[in-house]
Amino acid sequence: MFRTAFGSTSLALCMALAAPGLHAADLRLGVSSPISSIDPHFQNLVPNLAVSAHIFDTLVAMTADAQIRPALAESLKPIDDTTWEVKLRKGVKFHDGSDFTAEDVIFSLDRPPTVVKSPAPFTIYTRAITEKTVVDSHTLRLKTATPYPLLANDLAQVFIVSKKASQNATTEDFNAGKAAIGTGPYRFTSYTAEDRVQMSANPSYWGGKPSWDNVTYRFIASNSTRVAALLSGDVDAIDQVPTQDLERIKKDQNLTFADKPSLRIIYLYVDSGRDAPPFVTAKNGQPLPKNPLKDLRVRQALSMSINRDAIRERIMDGLATPSSHFVPPPLRNNEPGFDTVKFDPDAAKKLLAEAGYPDGFSITIHGPNNRFVNDDKIVQSVAQFFTRIGIDAKVDTMPMGMYATRGAKGEFALGLIGWGAQGGEVSSTLRAIIACANKDRGFGQFNWSNYCNPKVDELLVKALATMDDAARLKTLNEASKMAANDGAIIPIHFQATTWAAKKGITIEGRADERTYAMGFRPAR
Repeated sequence: MFRTAFGSTSLALCMALAAPGLHAADLRLGVSSPISSIDPHFQNLVPNLAVSAHIFDTLVAMTADAQIRPALAESLKPIDDTTWEVKLRKGVKFHDGSDFTAEDVIFSLDRPPTVVKSPAPFTIYTRAITEKTVVDSHTLRLKTATPYPLLANDLAQVFIVSKKASQNATTEDFNAGKAAIGTGPYRFTSYTAEDRVQMSANPSYWGGKPSWDNVTYRFIASNSTRVAALLSGDVDAIDQVPTQDLERIKKDQNLTFADKPSLRIIYLYVDSGRDAPPFVTAKNGQPLPKNPLKDLRVRQALSMSINRDAIRERIMDGLATPSSHFVPPPLRNNEPGFDTVKFDPDAAKKLLAEAGYPDGFSITIHGPNNRFVNDDKIVQSVAQFFTRIGIDAKVDTMPMGMYATRGAKGEFALGLIGWGAQGGEVSSTLRAIIACANKDRGFGQFNWSNYCNPKVDELLVKALATMDDAARLKTLNEASKMAANDGAIIPIHFQATTWAAKKGITIEGRADERTYAMGFRPAR
């Protein structure tokens, strides 16, 4: 968190990160997950965020190691407990040549609630701001209702669009390029849904001329097809190297490889909130008198049935850190209380019997099949583990676009999903996937478990109003332990992200799992 103006060291770091490598012509990327829109405020998903970062900038941004750095804001500092002053970078222009000013920032912060049919809105990052005031063309002040130390973290997630180009624009206008006017390192050229985005370098980019003249950002969901495209030279680089191809690619002298531990927890959401969630029945298909997932013992049994080490070794080829908690190890501050749930199917069966389900029940596990590393295989594996303790587990996986839309509507009771902690602490995770759903607070927008524990929320609210970093972390840890022990979700592991490129290209891996053209540079 930046509670004072960005110093010269931070600014130097920013410029170093933006500086180009040796200039080369074009870059063709093959990425595993398609996007749902060019509109940077339409859906809060990593693939969308990754593409948006090429065309648009944020006020502050994240380094590859998830540390906040200045971007369009040269400084962001509190002038009292509830007022932040933002000094904007001068001389920045949008792709159409118009000047970037404070009016564009205010418009961009006001826009997320107005986006029609947003399946994953950005309002979680703008809701804390209660007042926006223009001081001059490159200075504004943002007020919050209470002390709010995470403003910089939130602003790192909200892209700035041109008020002139976007004022009356729809999401379709962004997809067509009409409104896709940003200040980012690349200009929008074209977008073909489920296929590719094409971009060209912004030669007047404030961070320095980009390394590539043109970037083709192709969506290749099939693992084998993506690897084949790299090996044949159809693309220059790929993300999400399939685990079965890791050794082959690492040993290929014509390729370079990089991996990066991420802050993303892969987990199962478990509907403990509704009385009769879909896809949960008796084994004969008849309705159950009550929702078994509401019983903590059932949720604990499901967690204990999963052999996380086996998933790591047999499915993830070691590129995962098994966990029964959702707080990444670097964010736990070495405090006790984050105990590991041990794999124990016999104990799991006993818990099911104690809960009144000695013969189990039937449930369908849903999940994506093109978003996370080996997501479909993980779902299949979890179903096998559940079956061994008496649960009749079926599997239904689908493309992420369909899955996210249906999941947000509450169409599933239990499924696989992932969430990455943002801003160097776990508050974003607690707010988004653990807290009781509350539109006024912006809590629980991705809480597909329908979990709700007012005590956890009370701790979270306290943490979000605590300006002292150490005290806030202590409260966040307390809330995290409470939710974990309450079986709010069933964590599986923290995944690692991988990339590969042809020889002569260097790769900068990112903890946030985003694949940027800016992270690939011609080798010096």
